[in-house]
Formats: sequence, C-alpha cells, structure tokens
Amino acid sequence: SGQKVCYGDLKRSCYKLAYFQDLSRRVGFQEARQACEIDGGALLSLESEAEQQLIENMLQNLTKSGSGISDGDFWIGLWRSGDGLATSSACPDLYQWADGSISPFRNWYTDEPSCGSEACVVMYHQPTANPGLGGPYLYQWNDDRCNMKH
Repeated sequence: SGQKVCYGDLKRSCYKLAYFQDLSRRVGFQEARQACEIDGGALLSLESEAEQQLIENMLQNLTKSGSGISDGDFWIGLWRSGDGLATSSACPDLYQWADGSISPFRNWYTDEPSCGSEACVVMYHQPTANPGLGGPYLYQWNDDRCNMKH
C-alpha cells in the first residue's frame, strides 16, 4: 500500500510513498526494493536538488494530512554493493543507484556515509529527534544496515 502521486511533466511521472506507522510492517532494503519492482517501479533515485525538494514537499504534505505520521526513515535506491566492510576514503564513491541511473547528486547528512557495515541508504524523517551537528534529521541521507526496518 502507499500514496501515489503523479505529475505530467517529469521524466518519472509517478512517485509512490509507503509509510508504515506500525513498526511490524516496516521492511529491510531488499524487501523494499522487491516490493517496488513487483509494483512496476524502483526504489527512488534522486537526480537533482529539484527532485530532492519535490520529495521533501511530498513528505511534508503527507505529514500535514493528519495521517499521524511520526519518526520513520524512508529507504531510497542508493546502496553500496560488494563484500566486506568499506572503510577507505573511497567509500562514498562506491554507492550506486539500484535502478542503474548514474546521477552524482547526493544529500548526505553531516559525517555520512559512515560506511563500515552500513551499505543501504535512507532519507531521514525524524521530526521529533533533537537536531544533531548537521541540523534536524529531516530529508538528508544516512547509510544504514540493509536489514534495518524502515
């Protein structure tokens, strides 16, 4: 399930947001990726600041809709493949879009990606969290363990 929003003038004409207040319905990265593919889409690839802003606006509208949305990060289609832990300074360059797009656009939170065992990326959505060094935990990206439930 999810909220589908379509636009007539963008390269990707439709976006679908799936937010689950019920923690037991949240899924790991690969499950989210498979759910998108079964639905005929792909996890979100963000190709520009303008598209990032569009998604932020959609999330703000979802929050205003009275749906009771609360803290809960969203998987996006950025991930780092390969075996083992990536600890080198080249680690940020190893992230790629799951749909094969080649956009270099990134919106990392301060000091992210931390790499190591965190290879899949979420867009922060933690409106109740106290701000950190990079400001509020809203809409910036963070690498996380792929088996985490979002």
